Amino acid sequence: MEFLELFSWIKTGDIGTLSLVLLLSMFALLAIGMPLGFASAFLAVMVLLMKFGPELLFRDFGKGPLSVLSQAVYRQMTNYVLISIPLFIFMAALLERSGIAKDMYNSLNVWLSRTRGGIAIVTSIMAVIMAAMSGIIGGEVVLLGLIALPQMLRLGYNQNLAIGTICASGSLGTMIPPSIVLIFYGLVTETSIKALFTASFLPGFMLASFFIIYIVVRTRMNPDLAPLPTPEPGEPEGREKGLMFLGFLSRFALWIIGVLFLRALFFTVTGQNQLQEGEDPIALGMVSDLPWIAGAFVIAGVGMFMIGRDRTARGWDMGKGLIAPVVVIGVVLGSIYMGITGITEAAGMGVIAVFTIGLIRREMTFEIVWDALVRTLKSTGTIIWVTIGAAALAAAYTLAGGPTYVANMILAAELPTMSIILVMMFIFLIMGMFMDWVGIVLLIMPVFLPIVLKLPVEELGVFGELNPRHVAIWFGVVFCMNMQVSFLSPPFGPAAFYLKSVAPPHITLTQIFRGFLPFICLQLLALSVLLIWPPIISVFL
Repeated sequence: MEFLELFSWIKTGDIGTLSLVLLLSMFALLAIGMPLGFASAFLAVMVLLMKFGPELLFRDFGKGPLSVLSQAVYRQMTNYVLISIPLFIFMAALLERSGIAKDMYNSLNVWLSRTRGGIAIVTSIMAVIMAAMSGIIGGEVVLLGLIALPQMLRLGYNQNLAIGTICASGSLGTMIPPSIVLIFYGLVTETSIKALFTASFLPGFMLASFFIIYIVVRTRMNPDLAPLPTPEPGEPEGREKGLMFLGFLSRFALWIIGVLFLRALFFTVTGQNQLQEGEDPIALGMVSDLPWIAGAFVIAGVGMFMIGRDRTARGWDMGKGLIAPVVVIGVVLGSIYMGITGITEAAGMGVIAVFTIGLIRREMTFEIVWDALVRTLKSTGTIIWVTIGAAALAAAYTLAGGPTYVANMILAAELPTMSIILVMMFIFLIMGMFMDWVGIVLLIMPVFLPIVLKLPVEELGVFGELNPRHVAIWFGVVFCMNMQVSFLSPPFGPAAFYLKSVAPPHITLTQIFRGFLPFICLQLLALSVLLIWPPIISVFL
């Protein structure tokens, strides 16, 4: 007992003092380079020591306050949806090493090569498609840096524009489903992940459209930023290229509509679309959908006939690199929104789809699969350790009464509702500059979300009124938009370091961060839209 008395000074009943020590200690440990997972776990034990005293480590070991940590970690590690994260990472690693992404880039570039700033626009569109396939940000930025950056620099594109486009667009996986950030938020807050995916569609594509509009306007105002490439011999232009693109879309639509018709016909023959009372109808799988699907098939066939067989065949050859990505997106998101599978099963089906496409293309070698597995293990290990540490710290701080203290302190300030939200946004942005998003969602969200849920819903935003059932979903989308900014924010913006790993040696980190500035402003603009008009997230809910 004399040994324990040496540490009795550490105990404090003042939750305010404990919170201040915790905050300063977190920044100090991160500043000296301690990994976030280990720093969080260390501080979790320190919080319990300060609240309950050192004797808890030796009295009824495994019970009492310490058991809360193990229970919190066990609860996170045994969540079934967590399995989807390594599956999505594995799928992204396979995509990065296969030729699917490069063919997609080439196909997009064919259609937009004669457009001012076309390669930058292609890069943004490609990032959106890749985000909808896997949602892994690091892999997207690296892949775009390998494929698009050399092309833009070779053609004389402004370096800042090229860098900003790649990193900002490559970070869209934070917002566009299937976003791992949204999955984690749903796990921590027990919010419907499917609803979060649906709510983030419009804000995610709004942000992507901001990037594309900026590129178009900026390059029109200053053509020197994006010189047009020299036309290739025999390259179609103008109306002829447009007709070829329509021919490609018509032929592709025939395949998709044909699959949907066979699916609806199968449900009809087997009687699966004869619903009992209270059951939801099958999307595009009911008997009433068959005439509409057949009509769409006829329209696509007539369009392809009018465009001409030769134009359609050439357009198909030019655009077929887009087929594999669309198939993967259809498998992953289609299986979720059509009610076929859950999030975890959809991730597994996505892996199978990418692997099968790779086998068909004869690109899926043992070396590629092994490298993808190793990278998945490393990335998942990092996320899991951060999850363990952050879950333990969140549990310890909750047991010490921290969330209640913070909530009472914020509410006692009697600030207007939107001022409270803006304070939270500022905290998110500052923490995003120094901390990984996994730690933020696990540490901060259990404190902030209960406060937001207590605020009067009619005072959220400026235009429109948010449905009270959608407040947690809206706050999750807002949080993801904040994390979108954090990927570009100095001094530890991860996107900069991802790009630096594959960029030419003459491009420095300072130059990379300088290229981010206009795109950070666009991200803040998109965040402002979410704050001013909260019902934007419920358009598709």
